Amino acid sequence: MGPIGSNSLTTSTEIRTALLLRQEIALLDVRHEAAFATGHPLFAANLAFDRIELEATIRLPRKDVPIVLYDDGEGYVPAAATALNALGYTHVTTLEGGLAGWRAAGFEVFEDVNSYSKAFGELVEARRHTPSLAAEDVAALIEEKADIAILDARRFEEYATMNIPGSTSVPGAELVLRVAEAAPDPDTTIIVNCAGRTRSIIGTQSLINAGIPNRVVALRNGTIGWTLAGQSLAHGSDRSAPEVPHSNETTATARAVAYRAGVKRLTPAVLAVLERDASRTLYRFDVRRPDEYVAGHISGFRSYPGGQLVQETDMAAPVRGARIVLADDIGPRADMTASWLAQLGWEVFVLDGGFDGELEIGAGPTIPPGNAAHRYKRPYEGTDNAAAAMQAYLDWEYGLVDQLARDGTHGFYVI
Repeated sequence: MGPIGSNSLTTSTEIRTALLLRQEIALLDVRHEAAFATGHPLFAANLAFDRIELEATIRLPRKDVPIVLYDDGEGYVPAAATALNALGYTHVTTLEGGLAGWRAAGFEVFEDVNSYSKAFGELVEARRHTPSLAAEDVAALIEEKADIAILDARRFEEYATMNIPGSTSVPGAELVLRVAEAAPDPDTTIIVNCAGRTRSIIGTQSLINAGIPNRVVALRNGTIGWTLAGQSLAHGSDRSAPEVPHSNETTATARAVAYRAGVKRLTPAVLAVLERDASRTLYRFDVRRPDEYVAGHISGFRSYPGGQLVQETDMAAPVRGARIVLADDIGPRADMTASWLAQLGWEVFVLDGGFDGELEIGAGPTIPPGNAAHRYKRPYEGTDNAAAAMQAYLDWEYGLVDQLARDGTHGFYVI
């Protein structure tokens, strides 16, 4: 995709070409999230026209990045373009024909949110045959008091809202770091769950990739599967895996997984060189727990715990083809997160060092929540979802691998 002016159109084929060539592009759906979830191109990111002033400078750090806007005939694009131009973005174009033009060209449209991360999770399961157990089987193991440890890979807030009885909160990027304390006996079977499928698949495969001695399986379909099987969920739980000093063995294990995935490493001095490269977008994420970030973080890094970063990459980094640098003061969380981002097709680096200098304190750059009326209600969150909606969501996920193949732009690989 060559130089683009502020009033030009970009075709669907040009967008696909940029994606295939790994060129930087931010394909932005400027509708509200609820409408975005009804259908969009695989690598489209949602940035509603009335949220641009709040979000753009955080999510689109390079002002001359190629940006392509579209809606589905609602007429939001001119307002979005005006808002971006007012903020100093210089390469803003419109998708020719909008979403209808994308469809007319015969290209795939994906439903839901975080679609390409979810599709990638399904691809991982299909390629690696990630083991899982049905809810009924896990319930039977709990009933017979079998030697199991159920680890919930979601954010702690999601875990506290609803969780599998007896489970422990271990957010995704923390799994390899804390598994030895959560399940010290190698004969203990570890069961990883989330609300649906993606984070349990990625969490389970993370532990398998790290070569832990335990048998590791996913709870098939997470809390959705548990609910559809007629099992009861617990609420208000606050059980977290204990925080323990990381070991040299854990560090080496996580680093080996990252190397297998092709992750690159850099020092603070090299990072400074990348930061001066005005021709490329650079995202910098601190993948530790939010409380650790608040206590002290490297300037310029945004808080994004690793498990959520893999789940919500389109929200965190809407510029496909950008560079990503991850920071973690002890290493394994950044290495494991980076291993997945690399497989998702990102040029990703892990920062070695940087925490021994002066650190910033506080929450850092944050995006305020949007209007609840415009938000897409995920069928896997909360406690009041209809069984039909939950089953329809699972059926959609099962079809994602075939849809990826038809789309043909993803560039994912699985180690």
